Amino acid sequence: MGTEEPPPHVVSDSDLHRWSESLAGIARTGLAFTESLYERERYEEVLHVAAEIRAVAENSTPSTEVRATVEEWMKSVGQGIPGYVTPKVAVGAIVTNDAGEILLIQRSDSGIWLYPTGWADVGYSPSEVAVKEVEEETGIEVRVERLLGVFDGLRLGFTRVPLYSLVFLCRAVGGELNGHPLETMDVGWFTPDTLPHPTAGVDHWGPHAFAAIRGEDVDVLYDVPRDKPFGGNPPG
Repeated sequence: MGTEEPPPHVVSDSDLHRWSESLAGIARTGLAFTESLYERERYEEVLHVAAEIRAVAENSTPSTEVRATVEEWMKSVGQGIPGYVTPKVAVGAIVTNDAGEILLIQRSDSGIWLYPTGWADVGYSPSEVAVKEVEEETGIEVRVERLLGVFDGLRLGFTRVPLYSLVFLCRAVGGELNGHPLETMDVGWFTPDTLPHPTAGVDHWGPHAFAAIRGEDVDVLYDVPRDKPFGGNPPG
């Protein structure tokens, strides 16, 4: 009796974005380190291929979007170590209070709900960024209790920007709800049964976050290594 072939993996827009950004990162890093004209031409060709993949993922017109995307990538090419392309770092905070609720913001750029989060700033440690972002976005003062999760945004399809997200469990210790006028449309405290819609990625981080809020002993949530990151694994 023969074995059945596994079902073919359907390529998603998320897959295409990840492949595009990966190729672009390799090419831009190569441009940062090479002095060979031949190699520079090859890396620029790779950038064009990566831009075409992105255009397909976004249902754009390649003739107009590819050129703009390549120009955008070329402007970010550095030299040597500063030009080594790595994911950006975002820092988020799962904030709870004495009632066991979670603090969420409605982002002004997208209208979706999410825990407070922002780009890591130079000169701050990750946990300090968490404290700063929560107070800036919501007016709530917090105490950081522990690291709760580390996520690859591209792998999970949360973002089209290559980023790693560090998420901390925090407890409210003061302040008053006061959403940032430019970064938020609304802010509030919610229970698992009253989460607003849409709350981004809650199926992924929600169960873990609420278990931690309830005081359960949970490990740091992270993306399990795949056998072959680019060799036929399904997304996730």
